[in-house]
Amino acid sequence: MPSPCGADQTCSDPDKAANKLHDFECTCNSDMSIKKVDGPATCDKDECKSDPCGMGQTCNDPVKSLTSLKDFTCTCANGVVTTGASATCETDECAATPSPCGADQTCSDPNTAANKLHDFECTCKSDTSLKAVDGPATCDKDECKSDPCGMGQTCNDPVKSLNSLKDFTCTCTNGVVTTGASATCEDDECAATPSPCGADQTCSDPNTAANKLHDFECTCKSDTSLKAVDGPATCDKDECK
Repeated sequence: MPSPCGADQTCSDPDKAANKLHDFECTCNSDMSIKKVDGPATCDKDECKSDPCGMGQTCNDPVKSLTSLKDFTCTCANGVVTTGASATCETDECAATPSPCGADQTCSDPNTAANKLHDFECTCKSDTSLKAVDGPATCDKDECKSDPCGMGQTCNDPVKSLNSLKDFTCTCTNGVVTTGASATCEDDECAATPSPCGADQTCSDPNTAANKLHDFECTCKSDTSLKAVDGPATCDKDECK
């Protein structure tokens, strides 16, 4: 005679007296908390009740039956799904191909947990102070910030981009301009042709810096005591003196 409970259940009869019928109890072998009196228990099992998935994962048991075990699924926040076991949800966002940052930037993901997405950081290789979270950084570079031009020069960077380096200009106060490097602004006023002093005078420029103009000195060859600044000296000589 087959058991009134079934093969997957344990049958117990607490009172075997002839006048105590229909009091037997069926207990599920898989879960002893599931019982029924006077007939087979319903031993369906919701596998998600034991929380088999990890933190941040969603569990779903499509068929809650002892005949369909290990069919539950664990779904990560990033869409990864596994069946019958906890999913491996770690996601290194920087491992994507191509890189979410770009070739001229460094990508770092401080937290690779699946529930920590959109936290990767992009850092410009050219300037590590330039960063952005969840997307490429703007690595435009103003080359004038590093003060590449000399004293008394004006710097201008027309295109502030890593794709356009060494395009800055340095402009001297005397109008000399160079591109991509500090200008040579020294201006020897005595080098002009013709000489600003004249043939009978000696010209000397004590300071050839571009911001030191109009300081050249003309000295009479006939009398070195006769001098003038920023123009020819008056070399007339009164012989009676």
